[in-house]
Formats: sequence, structure tokens, C-alpha cells
Amino acid sequence: MKEHATHMHYVGKEISPEQFIAEHTFVYVIKGIMNIYDGSKQTVLKAGDCCIARKNRLARYNKEKVNSELEKVFVFFDETFLGKFQERHKTIVRKCNADETLLHISQNDLLPNFIQSLLPYYNHATIAEPFADVKREELLLILLQKQPDLAGLFFDFGIPQKINMEEFMYKNFQFNVSIERFAFLTGRSLSAFKRDFKAIFNETPNRWLVQKRLQEAYFLIEKKNKKPSEIYLDLGFETLSHFSFAFKKQFGCSPSEVRRSFD
Repeated sequence: MKEHATHMHYVGKEISPEQFIAEHTFVYVIKGIMNIYDGSKQTVLKAGDCCIARKNRLARYNKEKVNSELEKVFVFFDETFLGKFQERHKTIVRKCNADETLLHISQNDLLPNFIQSLLPYYNHATIAEPFADVKREELLLILLQKQPDLAGLFFDFGIPQKINMEEFMYKNFQFNVSIERFAFLTGRSLSAFKRDFKAIFNETPNRWLVQKRLQEAYFLIEKKNKKPSEIYLDLGFETLSHFSFAFKKQFGCSPSEVRRSFD
């Protein structure tokens, strides 16, 4: 079968390479499979599946082609757009009790037709102006008509409150985000984050993160027989060479040497 190019369509902006969800994001898979991990659970989206990825959360994803095809749509709802929408439509805001990073979107007959209506407007990966806001507004009306409780998610413009840093860092150390992001997500200024971090872990955030990720890597290689190439991205390292260098510096041997010694 002839290989098809991977298609990823955006409405709003292109997705950040950082594993931080900066804006509420509607994700729809047209073809292929997306696997999304949020620190607690793995979510699998197949053709026709969709969800809302909640802003100010951490997540990473990988994708699989089906019949050599992969196509998906990302729609970003930034705070400025949402504020104008709420003002224009006088939206009733109900409390959203769901706390998941990825919110399930229930079956909605209008969504497949909406996705098809987007495709003629695209120029390469991004939708042409001035259609982006019009199509985002249409999508938001479709979602809120079916699930009005989503208003409590979309129109909550608060910032993360101060939370338990130790619990948060042990849960999310493997995500590749900046110290500034970790500070924001724990409800602290950068200076307060570093001060509290030192008091809890007796180490700087950068050094602790590297050590924690490398300890996890050693465990996965030694006990789970994982290949270095299988785990370095999931542990927050950007390249295999950087991971291997840091691993050898920490343990005095390369990841492949550890794996061979336990084969």
C-alpha cells in the first residue's frame, strides 16, 4: 500500500513540543491511533474518538498509523477567545466536577460533519484566517449544547492553586517541562518553588529531576529488560545520546552495558 503523509490539522496554533497543555484543546482522530499518558493513566483514541485535554496539565502522546494512515485535528481554545465567547453568548456556567486531564466527549452526531467542514479551509496544517474563530465558535456551541457542564471547565479562568509539591513531583517527574512550568503548576513563584523544593528534597530541582529519571531508567533496564531507545523519551530526555551520556555519568556504565549484564 502506498504510504500516506501524516496529517495534523490545527485550529488556533501549532501544538507545543513541551509536554504541557497550555490551553484547553479539542483532539479528534480521523485516521490512526493516538496514545495519551497524563501521569495517571493511558488513554487510547481511535478513528472517530475525541476528547478535551484540560489546560494547565501535563500529558504526552505518541501516534500509530493504521493502514499507513494517520490524521487528526487539534482545536485550541485560548482564554481570550473563551472570554469573548462567554460575553457574547451569556453562557450559564455550571460547576464541572470532573478532574481528569482528558475529558471524554460523548457521542455527538454533529462532530463528524463539523470535522469534515474544517478540511476545505486548511492551508497546509493550519486553518486560514479569518475562519479560525468562526469554526472554533461553532465547535464550542456543538460541545456545550450536548454537554453544558463543560462550561465549568472552559470558563474557569483561575490559575493553579498551591498544592502538595512532594506528591506532585513524584507523580510528574518524567514529564519534559521547564522548572518554571513545575513552579506554576504547583501554585508557586519560581523563587518560592526552588525554596520549598530545597526544603523538601534537599536538592535543586534540576539535579533531583535528572537523578530521579536516571534511577527510574536503571530500574526499567535492569528489572524490566527495557531497551534505552524505548524509555528515554518517556523519562523526559530529549535525545538518546543525552540520556546515554547522563546515565553513564551517573552510574559509570552505559545503559546497554547494564542491559547486557542482566541478559
